[in-house]
Formats: sequence, C-alpha cells, structure tokens
Amino acid sequence: MKLGFFDSGIGGLSVLYCAMKMIPQAEFLYYADEENVPYGTKSKEEIIEYTDRAIRFLADKGAQAVVVACNTATSAAIKIMREKYDFPIIGMEPAVKKAIDLYGEHKVLTIATPITVVGQKMKGLIERVDKQHQVDLMPLPKLVTFAERCEYGEGAREYLRTEFASLDLSAYGSLVLGCTHFNLFKDVLRDIMPPGIHFVDGNEGTIKQLIRALTIKEGKEREQTTTYYFSGKEVTSPAELQRLAGYLERLAEMATIE
Repeated sequence: MKLGFFDSGIGGLSVLYCAMKMIPQAEFLYYADEENVPYGTKSKEEIIEYTDRAIRFLADKGAQAVVVACNTATSAAIKIMREKYDFPIIGMEPAVKKAIDLYGEHKVLTIATPITVVGQKMKGLIERVDKQHQVDLMPLPKLVTFAERCEYGEGAREYLRTEFASLDLSAYGSLVLGCTHFNLFKDVLRDIMPPGIHFVDGNEGTIKQLIRALTIKEGKEREQTTTYYFSGKEVTSPAELQRLAGYLERLAEMATIE
C-alpha cells in the first residue's frame, strides 16, 4: 500500500514519523515543495495551485491516499482537492479541540502560520469548539524558515522570546502546535514556556483518520520504504537523504518532550 504525504517543506516529516510508527507496513511517498516553501506568506491561489500539483504527482506515483501534512495547505485548499480527486485526502487541523478537552480549565495558545491563523477553516474551528473564548492565536511566520535551515539555536530562541514577550504565559495550560514544522522546536519551546504548559498537536489524530479512511490496521514495526521528492524531483543525493534522516532523528527526540 502506497501512502502519499505532502508538505510545503520538511515540517510534514513530523506527520510521516507518526505514520511510520502506526502503519509500518505501508510504502511511503513524501513530497516536500522545497521550491516554494514557506507557504504561510503565499496567496491562497498560489497554495491551491501548489497543492494540486503535489497531489496529482503523488497519485501518478501510485498513492492510494494523500495526507496533506501542512496546516496552511489544508486551510487554503483541502475542500477543493477533495472535490477534485476520488481517493482519500486527509488534512491537518490545529488540535484546538483536543487542547480544550484535555486542559480546558486554562487558556489555550495556538501558534501557526499567518494564513492558517486568519483562514476560514481556523475561524470555523474556533466558532465550533471555543465556546468559552479560551483560545488565543499567534502567527509565527519565521519559525518555518528556521526549521528549513535546521536552525534550532539562539536565533530561533530569541525570535520566540520576542514574539511571546507580550503574553502572560502563566495564564495558559496548553500550547497547540498549529504548523507541522513547529514540532521540531519542542525543546526550545519547553525552555521558554512555564513547566505547566502542555504541548498538543494533531499528528496522531490525522494518522488515525487515515487508518479509518482506508480501513487498515495499525501494524508492527518492520523495515520500511520511503521515497522522497522535492517539488516533483526524486531525492537521490546522499547528502540530502542524510539531512532528511537527521530531521527524523530530531523528531524522535522531540517526541519525548511533552
């Protein structure tokens, strides 16, 4: 079974990592639109075009379902893509409801890209689940760029400190990672956030939705096959493959941080 994963860049590897653990029997295809990353500052029309191109490519490679492992692309394009294609297309949604359900006695801070924060999908989600007006939204456009450059050090730390400076972080019980790139910064965020704040993301829920859509079962670990593409070109360079492996290794470390 071939399963396609698509993101503007490498952030969707956090969703792929989750799928590797839950559906190890699958063959994975991962499409990173490295020519056009980041999506968070692009127009909605551009994102629809990029998303359509990626999904069509993965379908041509034999994918039986595609996970749009990008909150921004989901927000801008998922409805149109589902109307166009006749196989399961699973999108991402910031795990706001999960945060409210688990830690609803405190406020919820949701960080995402600008287009996700202002999108109609986010507006509808907030109207649906945030009955007590607990959720605050914060765009962090530069964090995607830090991720794509593998920069997790002082530059990213200072950027986050500056962005959070106006907030009383002690008022929040949870931090929703509303962009898949942001999972790569859980250690940095943990150093900045008060210890009582819980990290919440939608990765596991997305893969569970994929499993339901295909009526497959979670499997046992075994040797896996993953083919990577950068904007439609297969990644064969040992250096680039090693870089991607490095991201997955970091994600394994970040998975231990709550």
